[in-house]
Amino acid sequence: MDILQLIQANLLTPIILFFLFGIIAARIKSDLKIPEAISEFLPIYLLAAIGLHGGIAMRNTGFENMLVPMLVAIGLSLLFTLNHYQILRRLGKFSIFDSYALASTYGAVGAVTFSVGLSFLKNQGVTSEGYLAAVLAVLEPAAFIMAIFLTNMAVSKQIRQKKKSFAKYDTSEMGIDSAKTKLTQVLHESVTGKAIVILLGSIIIGYIIGEQGFDSIRIVFDEMFTGAIVIFMIEMGIIAGQRLDDIRRVGIFLTAFAVIMPTFNGVIGVLVATAMGLSIGGSVMFGLLLASASFIAAPAVLRHAIPQAKPSLYITSALGITFPYNIIVLLPIMFTISAAVHNTEVVIDIFRHMAEVLV
Repeated sequence: MDILQLIQANLLTPIILFFLFGIIAARIKSDLKIPEAISEFLPIYLLAAIGLHGGIAMRNTGFENMLVPMLVAIGLSLLFTLNHYQILRRLGKFSIFDSYALASTYGAVGAVTFSVGLSFLKNQGVTSEGYLAAVLAVLEPAAFIMAIFLTNMAVSKQIRQKKKSFAKYDTSEMGIDSAKTKLTQVLHESVTGKAIVILLGSIIIGYIIGEQGFDSIRIVFDEMFTGAIVIFMIEMGIIAGQRLDDIRRVGIFLTAFAVIMPTFNGVIGVLVATAMGLSIGGSVMFGLLLASASFIAAPAVLRHAIPQAKPSLYITSALGITFPYNIIVLLPIMFTISAAVHNTEVVIDIFRHMAEVLV
């Protein structure tokens, strides 16, 4: 099956169809909406299910076997965040604040996208390394912390330069002082956010109970998983549909960035994961971790950490452009690349040799 056929088949899956249904409902201005209690419950449920499977996989695999993939993922995430900033700042001409906010949004990960990725692999009859859920939990705060640190450094540099030029310079007039945020505050908000707390807690619980303990709750956290995603996709579709008009406001450059950078990051992630010896499904999920953008945790952190940044930019680009593109188009592309690379023994040997040299 080639990429176009896989994309077409993906379009006809319940998850994508319900997502598109939500967009249509929003565009025709229907009063359809998911009850607030359910919309708050579903993300918690999805993260708990992912975390439980991840914890069980960690127990079966061993922490030492997942350490290298985790460190590589962190390194690539930070490297990509710096790359994002340079592109947005130098080529896109965005402000320092918007550049760092967008860079960290695309350096972080999307738990909802991760959930859809797992369902996509299930439809293909492919499994992935469950311990990647732990990588998901680590990557979320890493990009935010680095972005805030670099933002504070840039602001401090501006203040020093201005003070050299003007003896009496009121930095508050430019909103510079209020942009400085303590890293400890960012770390606390990132790590104690409900998404990370439920994910880390579920990983620990999954590690403790193992397969035997999970059997008693399997019907809830395994068999009902796809159904929960389908309902959640309706809400995601409604929100994305409501933001379609905002896409025109983010501009052509950011629209292109929201498509090109996830593709680049995702493909690199697939190739690197293959070099580390991950399975076909594991390579896809590793690539998806690096390709996704955070549209749930990012607004919660960035509105306090970088208040000068425009939420309309990083929310609209992540949710309105990157998320639909990732789950409809990029997932099939990465799956096709992963399958092709894994089926080429020569390429695999080259990748593994490169990985051994780097390690």
